[in-house]
Amino acid sequence: MKIAQATVLVTGANRGIGLAFTRELLARGARKVYAGARNPASVTQPGVEAIRLDVTSPEDVAAAAAHAGDVTLVINNAGIGQFGPFLAPGSEAAARHMFETNFYGVLRMSQAFAPVLKANGGGGLMNVLSVASWVNSGQLAPYAASKSAAWSLTNSLRHELLAQHTQVLALHMSFVDTDMVRAVEGQKTSPEEIVKLALDGLEAGRDEVLADERTRLAKQGLDAPRPSYLPPLA
Repeated sequence: MKIAQATVLVTGANRGIGLAFTRELLARGARKVYAGARNPASVTQPGVEAIRLDVTSPEDVAAAAAHAGDVTLVINNAGIGQFGPFLAPGSEAAARHMFETNFYGVLRMSQAFAPVLKANGGGGLMNVLSVASWVNSGQLAPYAASKSAAWSLTNSLRHELLAQHTQVLALHMSFVDTDMVRAVEGQKTSPEEIVKLALDGLEAGRDEVLADERTRLAKQGLDAPRPSYLPPLA
C-alpha cells in the first residue's frame, strides 16, 4: 500500500520508534496520523491527532476504533521490555506484564481494527516485532517469548485477513537507539533508519522487513547446521 493520502494509527507514538513513525508518515504525505499514547499530553509531534490509547485496556481500544473509523493503516508499535531470564525471581509476573502489551495488545488492536480496515478497502497492518521473535538467549527471556507469540499472531493474521485484502507486515529488528535499551552497550540502529526501511517495505508490498544486519543473520541462521537459536558449542 502507499503512504501518501493514507490515514494511519500508530500505537506507542509519543517517543522512540513510534514518534519516528509519525514524523516519517507525515513526511511521506499521509493524509492523517493518529498518535496513540496512554497519556495523549505526552504526544508533542505537530500535525498529528493525539488519542488516549492504552493497548492493555479493552475500553481504550474499542474507543479508538470507534473514533478512528477512517484508518487505512494500523502500526502496532506499543511494546515494553525488561531484562532477565525465566529462572529469575519474579519472571512469571514479568512475563504476564509483557504479554499483556506485546501480545494481547496487538491481538486487541487487530480484532478491533480489522473491520475498520475492511470497510476502508483493506489497507495495511504492521506489527513491530524483534529479532528476539526467533532467538531467545535468556537475557530477555519473557520479552522474547512475548515477541515470539506476536510473530505467530502476525503469521495467522496474514491468512485471516487475506480475503479482505489487508496487507500484513512484520517488522523485525535488533537493538534500536531508544530509551528501552539506553543502558545496553554495542551497536544500535536509529529509529529513523528502522522506520524508513519499514515503510519502504510496506510500500513495496512486502510481508516482512528485517531492518538490520544482526536480524538478517539471525533469520538466515534458523536453518543452519547449528541453528541460531541454540547456544554456541563449548
